[in-house]
Amino acid sequence: MGRSPGAPPSQSNPRLLAVLRSQLRLGHYSVRTEQAYVGWVRRFIRFHGLRHPRDLDERDVAAFLRALAEQRQVATSTQNQALAALLFLYREVIGRPLRLVGVVPRGHGPMRIPVVLDPGEVERVLTQLRGVYHLVGLLLYGSGLRLLECLTLRVKDLDFARREIRVRRGKGQKDRVTMLPERAVGLLEAHLARVEVRHRRDLEAGGGAVVLPGALGRKYPAAARTWAWQWVFPATRVYRDRRSGARRRHHLHPSAVQRAMADAVRAAELRKRASCHTLRHSFATHLLEAGYDIRTVQELLGHRDLSTTMIYTHVLLKGSRGVRSPADRLGSGIGGSAGFPV
Repeated sequence: MGRSPGAPPSQSNPRLLAVLRSQLRLGHYSVRTEQAYVGWVRRFIRFHGLRHPRDLDERDVAAFLRALAEQRQVATSTQNQALAALLFLYREVIGRPLRLVGVVPRGHGPMRIPVVLDPGEVERVLTQLRGVYHLVGLLLYGSGLRLLECLTLRVKDLDFARREIRVRRGKGQKDRVTMLPERAVGLLEAHLARVEVRHRRDLEAGGGAVVLPGALGRKYPAAARTWAWQWVFPATRVYRDRRSGARRRHHLHPSAVQRAMADAVRAAELRKRASCHTLRHSFATHLLEAGYDIRTVQELLGHRDLSTTMIYTHVLLKGSRGVRSPADRLGSGIGGSAGFPV
């Protein structure tokens, strides 16, 4: 985007990126945030012909963001993420906070109402999902989980007696408790029985260890092989850890579920653009339609701010609790023979 055709291939200053990663981990940022920030800093360096960021200033940052908006036509949220990455870079790594007031306007995108499926549409989609993907979809809708929250569940996070799911380190590094749907209990128990058999085989083959959060792996070295810490939705393939050389299983990859969901939406012949997150939107909306308190829904979703949950009140326009259009109160002669000329 900013590099001349004859410029050498980018190395993106690996030492700088290593320091950036170190600062992000020191601040306990999530892995996905780390990947996103490193990616944006790498693009920024390449855009300016591999010049070191300490030799660049606010005008160069503005030029990069302007190119994203005008040439790449990225979404507002994407542009703001790139800005956040560069603000962190200059503040925590370069040691020279950017002064962008009056130089770079903050992007403001449209407030979009979430796509929500009605119960019949949810059932049609879930019917098209097969195997483990059906169970994941059922939990996304029945528990209001985000996709990655669902895929990173450990066996110990399921409380069948209390019909609860404990979400660990959700968005914003927050723990919360949500419901375990009665309809999912039998399917989950049968699924875990199969997973446990596979886990025992992995142990017999010298594997069976999973990655533990933080420093727990060093504090409790034997815990990684216990059944309680295993993924509820493990991947089908085993990989070899680069550092330890141990054979491990990762959890199911989000892209696999997203592809299965896209196929299910097409097979269900929906007229809406639905994704895995649509099931979470539907969970919240259907609870509000059923009369549950909005603060209860806020706790189940793990929203920090009630205004985030309030977005679902914008779709409560149908059903017995909805708003009736004044046009529906007009006499029967209005609109009775409406049609298009042929």
